[in-house]
Amino acid sequence: MTRAVRLRERPSAGRLRDTPVRGVGSGAVPEGLRGALQVCGCTSDAGKSTLVAGLCRLLARNGVSVAPFKSQNMALNSYVTRDGDEIGRAQGAQALAAGIEAEALMNPILLKPTGDRSSQVVVMGHPMGVMSAAEYHEHKPQLREMVLDALAQLRKRFDVVLVEGAGSPTEINLLDRDIVNLAIAKHSGINAVVVGDIDRGGVFAHLYGTVALLPDDLRPLVKGFVINRFRGDPALLGGGTASLLERCGVPTLGVIPMLRDLWLDAEDSLALDAPRPCAAGAIGDGLDIAVVRLPRLSNYTDFDALALEPGVTVRFVTGVAQLGRPDLVILPGSKETVGDLAWLRSNGFERAIRSSGADILGICAGYQMLGATIEDDYESQAGHVAGLGWLPEVATRFGAEKILRRFDHAAVSGYQIHHGRVEGGTGWVPLDDGDEGTTNVDGSVRGTTLHGLFEHDGFRGRFLDELAMRRSKRFVSAGISFRAERERRFDVIADAIEGHLDTGMLYRLIAAAAD
Repeated sequence: MTRAVRLRERPSAGRLRDTPVRGVGSGAVPEGLRGALQVCGCTSDAGKSTLVAGLCRLLARNGVSVAPFKSQNMALNSYVTRDGDEIGRAQGAQALAAGIEAEALMNPILLKPTGDRSSQVVVMGHPMGVMSAAEYHEHKPQLREMVLDALAQLRKRFDVVLVEGAGSPTEINLLDRDIVNLAIAKHSGINAVVVGDIDRGGVFAHLYGTVALLPDDLRPLVKGFVINRFRGDPALLGGGTASLLERCGVPTLGVIPMLRDLWLDAEDSLALDAPRPCAAGAIGDGLDIAVVRLPRLSNYTDFDALALEPGVTVRFVTGVAQLGRPDLVILPGSKETVGDLAWLRSNGFERAIRSSGADILGICAGYQMLGATIEDDYESQAGHVAGLGWLPEVATRFGAEKILRRFDHAAVSGYQIHHGRVEGGTGWVPLDDGDEGTTNVDGSVRGTTLHGLFEHDGFRGRFLDELAMRRSKRFVSAGISFRAERERRFDVIADAIEGHLDTGMLYRLIAAAAD
């Protein structure tokens, strides 16, 4: 027989506000603020990462030393730290918002799916091995102390630590071994807020159900709701948020409006389904760039900087019918090079790309696909595989050691994350330790293992200039600074939090977790 869930009594007005959707001017950052807060979500892509990034920026610009933390992240978009450690892309972006260097402590476990039932498990920045979902679930208790220690170390070094949850905190099939959501908050004495995405519909059911399904020992940790991505007048939600407070004792701390054209370094592939902005005000002809959306697509943030340029359209295509006649086709990174190469062929992309007449660029796994051969006894264990052969002098051999490096040079910058060693070819992107990347004789097919290279403003401008010349088009770079644009976005989110949430309550919840 199912036991009825008894939610908390409605709190008195003296403890929590009864007008939960008004947050404007609700409080300056208290002097000497210390503590922590967990940000959970009703679903994946509810806005947890964005809220944490915005809070990091809001606190940092008010003189608070703040760090992000997510104990376990499942993502194919990753980030290489200065120390050569691999963490989730979102935590790297949140560290940038906080004005600090990212480090492995901020994301001690990164799961990189290699299939529907398995993932590469990256622990403290380096791969531990590939595990099935069941194997990893059994292994979680052995990682729990490491996770708690990482969080404790950050709390000693920073005034505030913002702890991001994963998925939903109410995955009742996983609660017994939770090492990322409310079990961590409970052990560390941290309160939590839950974010719901109203744009997907059903936000009140999501918020209420999240609290209702929690066990009795975890439910009291949820001290506030945040409604995200609202289009319209938030006053219209007053009856709903008041009813939530009445029913489950949790106030809504505010409603963040839909922030259009404000996509940050995403970690979830759901973010690819949202509309991708195209910068206006182009000078000259437009450039059309098609990125093949591979099944195990990784580090698709590589192309965010391209979309900033006025007149440059970046499209993610899943079928040959969507390809059209682009100026450039990009084969992006992948966590399953051989498998995605087979998918590419079986779906007709090999012939369609060549017949499109487009220039071609391969990045990391895409670069490996462009070569003559792939020897893989590690990732797919497929052995010898024929590549596309469009860079016939290139060969790739996979090894157990993962290459994790950052590069910051005057001509180009970026990072490498790969198991496959590429050999042969002539240099295209010059690096200190040798040639990086290759090009065919006429320059129409190129490849590189360097992620993030388009974030370098000078390199991006030169690349697009040359592409336009090859396509007999005229392109004039708008001189946009990618770094400045990303900083602006952090500030827009921080401003939205400050203007639409009860920041006074947020700061009190943070301070309640002070050591």
